[in-house]
Amino acid sequence: MPPAHGATPSPLGEPAIRPPQPPGESFALPARDTSVAVARRRVRHQLYGWGLPSTTCDNALLIVSELVTNAILHTQSSQVRCLLWSSGQLLRIEVADEGPGLFRVRPRAADSEAENGRGLLLLDALALRWGVVAPDQRAGCTVWAELTAAAQQSAPAAPAPHTRARTAQALLPG
Repeated sequence: MPPAHGATPSPLGEPAIRPPQPPGESFALPARDTSVAVARRRVRHQLYGWGLPSTTCDNALLIVSELVTNAILHTQSSQVRCLLWSSGQLLRIEVADEGPGLFRVRPRAADSEAENGRGLLLLDALALRWGVVAPDQRAGCTVWAELTAAAQQSAPAAPAPHTRARTAQALLPG
């Protein structure tokens, strides 16, 4: 099965880039709908504490909301784990669940009347890169996204979706 748009499953073995330790933050929350707001508050506190630009923080909060919501709604997990790390130039977000994994994950256009179904499109639009750690490589499913963490003087044009898919890299923390 080819990878989904923007998603490249991570290979086993040593990652191309290992997240710096610290700064990093990891926390687990029960898989309940109230945990989405708790995750946003914890992420907001951590990112502003790191002094990341407000645009990065706002985009990260949207991504965390989507990923935690998906993990809660689409799996039968008892908990959801979030991982954040920043190199100063790059912010990485990971959300892991205890579910069976994502199969044939593809951003798709939602029906105009639908209240949901736009999460992966949002992720694809906001993240520099994102992907899914294949469920056969880890228990559960881990969806990760990377954002620019440094302040930019002018916002560059977003790459075309086909370019984003070709440049997607899977990075697996150790």
